[in-house]
Amino acid sequence: MAKGLQGFSWTMLLLLCALQDLGAWATRAAPGGPGLGQLGDPTLLAGGRVKRGWVWNQFFVVEEYTGTEPLYVGKIHSDSDEGDGSIKYTISGEGAGTIFLIDEITGDIHATERLDREQKTFYTLRAQARDRQTDRLLEPESEFIIKVQDINDSEPRFLEGPYIGSVAELSPVGTSVMQVMASDADDPTYGSSARVVYSVLEGEQHFTVDSKTGVIRTAVADLDRETQDRYEVVIRATDMAGQLGGLSGSTTVTIVITDVNDNPPRFPQKMYQFSVVETAPVGTAVGRVKAEDSDVGENTDMTYQVKDEEGLEMFRVTTDGNTQEAIITVQKPLDYESQRVHTVVVEALNKFVDPRFVDLGTFRDQTIVRVSVLDVDEPPEFRPPSNLMEVQEDAHVGSVVGVVTALDPDTANHPVRYAIDRSTDAERIFDIDANTGAIVTGKVLDRETAGWHNITVLAMEADNHSQVSRASLRIRILDVNDNPPELATPYEAAVCEDAKPGQLIQTISVVDRDEPQSGHRFYFTLAPEATSSHHFSLLDIQDNTAAVHTQRVGFNRQEQDVYLLPILVVDSGPPALSSTGTLTIRVCGCDSSGAIQSCNSTAYVVSATLSPGALIALLVCVLILVVLVLLILTLKRHHKSHLTSEDDEDMRDNVIKYNDEGGGEQDTEAYDMSALRSLYDFSEIKGGDGGGGPGEGPPSGNPASQLHALPQWVQSPDLDFSVFRDYICRKVAQADEDLSVPPYDSFQTYAFEGSDSPVPSLSSINTWSSGSEQDFSYLGGWGPRFRQLAALYAGRRGEQDSEES
Repeated sequence: MAKGLQGFSWTMLLLLCALQDLGAWATRAAPGGPGLGQLGDPTLLAGGRVKRGWVWNQFFVVEEYTGTEPLYVGKIHSDSDEGDGSIKYTISGEGAGTIFLIDEITGDIHATERLDREQKTFYTLRAQARDRQTDRLLEPESEFIIKVQDINDSEPRFLEGPYIGSVAELSPVGTSVMQVMASDADDPTYGSSARVVYSVLEGEQHFTVDSKTGVIRTAVADLDRETQDRYEVVIRATDMAGQLGGLSGSTTVTIVITDVNDNPPRFPQKMYQFSVVETAPVGTAVGRVKAEDSDVGENTDMTYQVKDEEGLEMFRVTTDGNTQEAIITVQKPLDYESQRVHTVVVEALNKFVDPRFVDLGTFRDQTIVRVSVLDVDEPPEFRPPSNLMEVQEDAHVGSVVGVVTALDPDTANHPVRYAIDRSTDAERIFDIDANTGAIVTGKVLDRETAGWHNITVLAMEADNHSQVSRASLRIRILDVNDNPPELATPYEAAVCEDAKPGQLIQTISVVDRDEPQSGHRFYFTLAPEATSSHHFSLLDIQDNTAAVHTQRVGFNRQEQDVYLLPILVVDSGPPALSSTGTLTIRVCGCDSSGAIQSCNSTAYVVSATLSPGALIALLVCVLILVVLVLLILTLKRHHKSHLTSEDDEDMRDNVIKYNDEGGGEQDTEAYDMSALRSLYDFSEIKGGDGGGGPGEGPPSGNPASQLHALPQWVQSPDLDFSVFRDYICRKVAQADEDLSVPPYDSFQTYAFEGSDSPVPSLSSINTWSSGSEQDFSYLGGWGPRFRQLAALYAGRRGEQDSEES
């Protein structure tokens, strides 16, 4: 190279696979350097300067190398390398230092591991040339690729298996079934390693496969599902376009033969026999038959029908959708005595017929069904089945209404007996002759009460009452004119005092409980006792109504305020019946427009209304009355409370509560007993007895004067309780004489315990008995809990005895 060149040129030796005898050299200049060119390019510049060259971009290395020595890949070289080892070659990138090693001096690259193109097709690396002494980069880093060269080491594989296809039976030759595809991991762009062809290994008698596309087709036209409903076909895929030495893979394809309606229904038997009793009701199933069909699915759906006229009249055939069976049922009542055997022709046909296979034959089949009718003992039958009878309502008891007839349908023809189901004729209005079936009246009939009667007649064999037939019978009661006509309502009319002659007062209609077949026709006249009246007239309007008019000028309420007009009504019969009704006419006062104001003391129409002023005055009066009532109630309650407060002797007002705890029975300074003793200061008693007040002196010998304190629990036997009795009686008398208070105010409560108390009192409240009257020796027998109390009272008793002595 000439001196003065900027940078270095890279040289790459491309070592190709020995099997292919290929090689290449390439160079690439540093980024940003001078332009690039190939070695030997005639574009050499004048003056000895050469354009930069030797650009590389790829190395090739064969995959699956099995040699023991590292595989030589290629060589990188700089033309500034004089062979003295001053340049150091290095590589970096994918696999550098592990898979690929470089000789730092010569630049030779070797592969140390076995490579697989199916796992990685190429490696990208970067090459550098540095000064060995200074480690200076002699030329910018350059990138190159080592491509793994493919060999045929992967067999075709079917990745979408298992394969399941289907094709209809009797399909023509060449019908497409499905497509299979195999994948080869080898490089499709290099050689024929990835070129796959298909072939059939097993099943070639019935199916073929397209060698290029993998489409499986039928090879025969007589595929029959009923003979074989599936096939297992083995398909092979071979690479190298099927050449010798190519690799192959196979898969199994399951081909299902689908059904078509190519088989007609067939009855296994040409005749079936069934039996049924003659009393079987309509709709009873006689039996089932089924036609066989070799097809499956909806191709086996079929319908059944009766083909002969006799069977079509007596029996009906339906199809069971679940089992595809023909169900033969009774369509008309059977009679053993009329016909004992019936023959029915049943036909089965496919519901869905494929027109492509019509030429194969008729898709229907027939069989004969013989039905035998069994004889049973039947109940009598009513003949004729008429259920309507009529009778006049005035028929006498025992009159014949009609006759029912029943016969035994059996060959024996047993005699028949009749009866009426009394649950339908509880009142026994009708009776029946047990032998002849004649129905007669048992009571008097009345159409207006009951116009129709529904009864049930029973017919049974004379010697076997369990064989019973029932017939519903309707009896109509025919009308007879036995009710007179009557006025529709108790009519009342009003007439003004200033009424003019010919004025309409009232229109009258009548009702009649009878219902003649020709309709009602009523006639109206005034009763004989009213024909001489000159006040009113009656006009028959000829439509079963009549009109009442005035016949005089004006009326006077003072002379007569009520008129009673008797009206005679007659029907058309026969026989003609009549009745008399009364029309009440009141004379009323009317205004100028003819509106009624009042009739006697009763106002029929109130034309005027209260004015607003009158309404306000009425409301004020009501309000004043309410205030007066409330004031009276308040005064009465105040008077009651005043009377109650006057009773100062009520013991309930003298209850005093204490909630103090003293210092024991020796403590007499903690509370004042005088207030409690004052509760028993019976001033009335002392005044009545002539005694003085509580401060007049010591208590006297009178027992009553000693009862000023709280009553003691233990009284002396000589005390007189008449004082308390007199006091209670006096209070009761005062309560009885006080009539101004409610009864509950006279209820008084007294709490007083007299003599004969079973347990002596232990109260420490001072009593008027002396110390000698208190004996506390019994406290010693109350146990250890009261020992201190007994010692206390026993010691007090000893002190009192010493003082007395």
